[in-house]
Amino acid sequence: QVQLVESGGGLVQSGGSLRLSCVASGRTFSTSAMGWFRQAPGKEREFVATINWSGVSTHYATSVNGRFTISRDNAKATVYLQMNNLKPEDTAVYYCAEGVYSGVAPSYDYWGQGTQVTVSS
Repeated sequence: QVQLVESGGGLVQSGGSLRLSCVASGRTFSTSAMGWFRQAPGKEREFVATINWSGVSTHYATSVNGRFTISRDNAKATVYLQMNNLKPEDTAVYYCAEGVYSGVAPSYDYWGQGTQVTVSS
């Protein structure tokens, strides 16, 4: 059974930075793609970033490209999301997910509980 636990969320001012972490349990992490998604109040869950199993390939949503960086450490079974130059519109609950390298939620089989990111103006 795969479990994903996110951490690193919090309250930050506009222009600030946060680094999210997601630790995975189970045997499939090193052979699976990992993704980050987010959901703001009253909105649907949206794709943020994904990274393939080796870390060589990444893909970002247009809204975060150039500001966010996804990375992974397979030895630690951890995926990261470095978020720089945060904007109020980045406020959301952020979820990590394990599955197939893709920008759509149905491609991911396992999901974490989420961590809240709030960006004040």
